[in-house]
Amino acid sequence: MRLVAWWALISSTCAPVLLVAGFTTATLLEEPGYNPVTQTISVLAAGGRSGYWVFTGTLIAVGASYVATAWGLHAAKPAGRLCLAGGGVAAILLTVFPAPRTGGSLSHGAVVGVGFTLLAVWPLLATRRGRRRAPWGLRFVPSVVVSGLMWVGAAWFLVEVEINGAAGVAERVVTSGQALWPVVVVASCLWHARRLARRRARLSVAGLQP
Repeated sequence: MRLVAWWALISSTCAPVLLVAGFTTATLLEEPGYNPVTQTISVLAAGGRSGYWVFTGTLIAVGASYVATAWGLHAAKPAGRLCLAGGGVAAILLTVFPAPRTGGSLSHGAVVGVGFTLLAVWPLLATRRGRRRAPWGLRFVPSVVVSGLMWVGAAWFLVEVEINGAAGVAERVVTSGQALWPVVVVASCLWHARRLARRRARLSVAGLQP
């Protein structure tokens, strides 16, 4: 079986591109009362807002991209692939449980918490430990570093929420980083597969020589 399906590069790339384009467009469509620095992107999917349909469609598309990437990422361990797909499902569910325009929402907060956790732990659960020849994106050390940075970003976001600071900026940075990592993993798998193919070709040619 191939390390990764070729189309996984397309699905994984779509996630960060669509996410950034989606919350940027929805922000531009919002009324002046919306502050992208202090308010979260989840608010953009609240009913009655100008950018509602734009960001709702963005969440569905990004979630579907995660699910598709998890399906095609054969080299990752099943637990990691399930977590990545689960994070995609959680993104889609945010359209069912959007953030209210004012106040909090237990259901929305629960979906966000579950979705973030799944996307933060999938790099660790997807690793191929003990295999020096594993693709770089599925090695233990890079996965630990990336997962740790995601949790640091989550702590930063919670601090900004508590102090009524730049929560919107923190959320945009964290979610964009989570969306970008699958691209790195898929690209590393494709590069690794090509390197293995070139090595096999060289060995094959060498074996044919007298």
